[in-house]
Amino acid sequence: MNPCKILGLLICLFLSSNLMAQQSDSAYVKENYTKIERKIQMRDGVKLFTSIYIPKNQSKKYPFLINRTPYTVAPYGEDKFKLSLGNFPAMMREGFIFVYQDVRGRWMSEGTFEDIRPQTLKKGKTAVDESTDTYDTIDWLVKNIKNNNGNAGIYGISYPGFYSTTSLPNSHPALKAVSPQAPVTDWFIGDDFHHGGSLFLMDAFTFMSGFGVPRLQPITPDKGPKGFKFPIQDNYRFYLEAGSVKNLKDKYFADSIKFWNDLFKHPNLDTFWKARFILPHLKNVKPAVMVVGGFFDAEDAYGTFATYKAIEKQNPAAKNILVAGPWFHGGWVRSDGASFGDINFGKTTSIDYQKQFELPFFKHYLKGEGDFNAAEANIFVTGSNEWKKFTAWPPKEVETKNLYLQPNGKLAFEKVGRTDSWDEYVSDPNNPVPYQDGVQTRRTREYMIDDQRFAARRPDVKTYQTDALTEDITLTGPVLANLVVSTTGTDADYVVKLIDVYPEDEPNPKPNPNNIIMGGYEMLVRGEILRGKYRNSFEKPEPFVPGAITKVNYALPDVAHTFKKGHKIMVQIQNSWFPLADRNPQKFMDIYQAEPGDFQKATHKIYHDTSNSSYISLSVLK
Repeated sequence: MNPCKILGLLICLFLSSNLMAQQSDSAYVKENYTKIERKIQMRDGVKLFTSIYIPKNQSKKYPFLINRTPYTVAPYGEDKFKLSLGNFPAMMREGFIFVYQDVRGRWMSEGTFEDIRPQTLKKGKTAVDESTDTYDTIDWLVKNIKNNNGNAGIYGISYPGFYSTTSLPNSHPALKAVSPQAPVTDWFIGDDFHHGGSLFLMDAFTFMSGFGVPRLQPITPDKGPKGFKFPIQDNYRFYLEAGSVKNLKDKYFADSIKFWNDLFKHPNLDTFWKARFILPHLKNVKPAVMVVGGFFDAEDAYGTFATYKAIEKQNPAAKNILVAGPWFHGGWVRSDGASFGDINFGKTTSIDYQKQFELPFFKHYLKGEGDFNAAEANIFVTGSNEWKKFTAWPPKEVETKNLYLQPNGKLAFEKVGRTDSWDEYVSDPNNPVPYQDGVQTRRTREYMIDDQRFAARRPDVKTYQTDALTEDITLTGPVLANLVVSTTGTDADYVVKLIDVYPEDEPNPKPNPNNIIMGGYEMLVRGEILRGKYRNSFEKPEPFVPGAITKVNYALPDVAHTFKKGHKIMVQIQNSWFPLADRNPQKFMDIYQAEPGDFQKATHKIYHDTSNSSYISLSVLK
């Protein structure tokens, strides 16, 4: 039979089985749950629209499992049911009182919405924030929904993950278990719309072009804003031809999108952004917490580790654990986790997670059933493709080793012996380095793990690699970039990518419908950007002195990866990552005010000599 026909048949069977599963789940919801809708009044009088699914079997009492969301609790109407409840079918079949709530100011809830709403510093009975809204919701549920056991849990992925985190400060006594999953945490330093002070252009523009449209009154999705229709399908061309972020705003948004106005008003880390940092408020945490995230999460990898570490540091006695795997954004419940992009992990990591962590976590702390004996940090290490348990994260059983950039594209754990050594190249923001090979219409999630051979071919990407490894090297924890550079401009972005280079005799996958060549594959393990003017402070940007040797040091999000014997470790350094990140004009200015004519070429040097060593600090598992 024709291979294409076989592949088509497999796809058809897969889609059919998924549809059958959805129909089965939908039937289960209707047969086993009663749905009611209520507008729950908050302490300031604002009412939040809440859908509540109550098990029809009333022979026992149930805990609440709550999801607060800005993305709608649809479908609306007590005779209309979700296709499934909870994060996955086994959770739905376990039996909880499932609660879905439109947060303040979104969809059918009253009030005014505010992105990553600050924690209130006001006193008094009517002072509100997301923590008080969660408290008031739980208080109403416990007192008004019959047959509950007095316990509540909350969970959510991404923005709902943020609302999970905000349930922790001054939590309701009934709140026993919280699971922030890929939680939105810091929109300036590392999540979603900013990384290292640079605007993550595609995510911000695409998301806010719909999500950011103001809502004048409660509204259902069918009457809400529609997605932006891109006039150019090639995202690289669309953003490049726009000319600048200012041009995008002027042409498509004007002053209609509040978030874009806020970006222009607050280009640096000021009180606007600091007020939205939830981490300092995570003190006196009483519920059990399980923070979940993916190492290949394109949106909120930073938030996962930052949230876990903040709770751990500020609440050393709290029940706080971490689960991290080889997942894209929400991949732990939106896929089986057996593979991502071109890389196969050898086991269904998401099914492992659901069975071993999430369901047992909520059963134990909300129902008092079963033992939950998860480790402090439960980590899937790619490369070796195995789950590991640690007593802390980052693990204590590590040593810091420095990988030094060398002449002639070499990379080694030994320092350079030469007294003068550097690489010199020209970066042109009008011909920026793409974030991924090929043509895409939207930002893909696979870029987080994709083959980097396309970038290595460009003259404005400097590539360094080790010899073939003689033994396995496992990295668990932070990656720190320590660069010594100079530029002829007065500003520059720096992108550092850590890459696993496969041997030339690596076999191709079977089957191989996409004709992937695994021999010499350059798998992205971790990449991150820093806007150079923020190298010393996100609050007080500083220009570069043209030609002056300058240190640029910053942290990349944590990793857990084994570079196998026979593989090579590679580091790529570049000054653009487009259109993932907006372009730097390479001169010191407010980039939100940049005009197309402001973008200029600059000559860069990366130094690697005895006095000016550029290196990457790694946490190597002993």
